[in-house]
Amino acid sequence: MRNGLDTSSNAWLELQWVLFSAVFLLCSPWTLMSNEHIRIDIVNNTFPKWLRNAIDIVGHGLFLLPLCIIMAITAYPVFLDSWLLNEQSFSAGGLPQWPAKALMVIGFVLLFLQGLSELIKRIAVVRGLIPDPYERRHHPVEVEVEILTQTIQKR
Repeated sequence: MRNGLDTSSNAWLELQWVLFSAVFLLCSPWTLMSNEHIRIDIVNNTFPKWLRNAIDIVGHGLFLLPLCIIMAITAYPVFLDSWLLNEQSFSAGGLPQWPAKALMVIGFVLLFLQGLSELIKRIAVVRGLIPDPYERRHHPVEVEVEILTQTIQKR
């Protein structure tokens, strides 16, 4: 904005941080739902299925869910104080601070709900109540390679 339109505003600078936070915090539950969260796939794929399921159950139950609860409970009073005070940025022309603080509460509550859903799914898979929903899924790169291979073979 400063170089292209010869205008400058602290609000534009702060908005990029808020938007980055929104993408990160609100897409974390979706990433977990899609089973695309970070793990060491090379190591994880060498484990038997029962061990991978056990790691997911322990990881979700003992680490992810308590972390989400702690973060949401800790962030809520900070957000509430900011909202009640209509806290503004210290920078001249900056944005209100409460929307960014609300993102923390919303993001961790959504991640908790998705983590709970994943925990229930993993337990159901281990007990044999449902088929593994991630068993049949292929990584998007594998699907793209397969499509390209079929296209090349047709020529």
